[in-house]
Amino acid sequence: MHQLLDLPDELERQLNPPTRAYVRDRRAMANTPMDVKELPSGALVLAVDMPGVSPADVKVQVEEGNVLTISGERKRPADDGADGGEGKAAVDGAGVKYLRMERRMGKFMRKFPLPDSADLDSVRAEYKDGVLTVTVQKKPPPEPKKPRVVEVKVVGGGEPKGK
Repeated sequence: MHQLLDLPDELERQLNPPTRAYVRDRRAMANTPMDVKELPSGALVLAVDMPGVSPADVKVQVEEGNVLTISGERKRPADDGADGGEGKAAVDGAGVKYLRMERRMGKFMRKFPLPDSADLDSVRAEYKDGVLTVTVQKKPPPEPKKPRVVEVKVVGGGEPKGK
């Protein structure tokens, strides 16, 4: 029974395989470690490890629907002319042979949905010692609405006429 229910999903995967860009972006998102914590004040703090990434190569933005996006690129050092990929032996311009290349180079991206209570105007980003720290403050609670008092006006001559 489960195999019959999974058949439409499997057929969709066969007919529409993921693109290389999709696979690359998913890998980049999965390989960027991030810690998220909530402070007693309700503020959210996101810490993203980015060793070897220049702060100029990092972009922090809030997209439609309260989604915080952190993206950037880890570039190969200028003195490293290696052309090999991850896990392959490569030789740089000075004849140095890399036996293992595990540090991922290239673009990365992480997306984090923010709660409705997030104050999008207070987003701060700081970069120190290879760690990007993004802080999002919580909006103050709305002021309770006070009831509006409406004055009652008397229309007409006042009291009814007696007998």
